[in-house]
Amino acid sequence: MAERRSPAAAFADRFEAASASGVLELAEIPFLTHVNVRVDPAGQAAEEVGAALGVPLPTEPCTAAGSGELTVAWLGPDEWLVIGPEGFRSELLRKAVDGGQGSVVDVSAQRTTLLVAGPKARDLLSHGCTIDLHPSVFGPGACAQTTLARTQVVLLAREDGFLVLVRSSFAGYLADWLLDAATEYLR
Repeated sequence: MAERRSPAAAFADRFEAASASGVLELAEIPFLTHVNVRVDPAGQAAEEVGAALGVPLPTEPCTAAGSGELTVAWLGPDEWLVIGPEGFRSELLRKAVDGGQGSVVDVSAQRTTLLVAGPKARDLLSHGCTIDLHPSVFGPGACAQTTLARTQVVLLAREDGFLVLVRSSFAGYLADWLLDAATEYLR
């Protein structure tokens, strides 16, 4: 059996080298579990999903909530993305929507997660993102489906930087773009 490789594994050494200055931290966080949840936010299933996760589903647009190793990002009025560690099992979420009250779909294979952190993280992302990333507008706990360097991503702001969830097929392109844009800060 072939060794499993993440979509941005080929960039690990370059990410590490770019992070050596301390101005930026670039890394891939491979193999996280991503589960798409669709339920009526006012329904019983939403409460049960929240109880299974240990955190209520955020109902304020463009926000994320966390509990332990889990993050729940609001994607739409009846849609959330649950991001958890590798091996997170979504069976309890499926039970919560049993009976046709919603859907739970593991979409882990469709994307990977890149970390962009450090004092210049906002500046770097602002080069290729059309949304306002100022901390007063897009601070920790904010999330958005947007484009970064013309690539569709889910962007999550955290205390220590940003998670950039990118489709696997675009991970190499976005990694190259981040490294190229980062050179301005690494001189």
